[in-house]
Amino acid sequence: MIKKLLIAFGITTMSLSAAACNTVQGLGEDIESVGEAGEDAID
Repeated sequence: MIKKLLIAFGITTMSLSAAACNTVQGLGEDIESVGEAGEDAID
């Protein structure tokens, strides 16, 4: 249940971040930050 919620949150965050970033590098940084946030939430 929590894992599904985390995935949904991650997808939503990535979608918003992708819409907000202006460069490929910015997108990479956004995806990295989402991954780190997910890792922190799991730990």
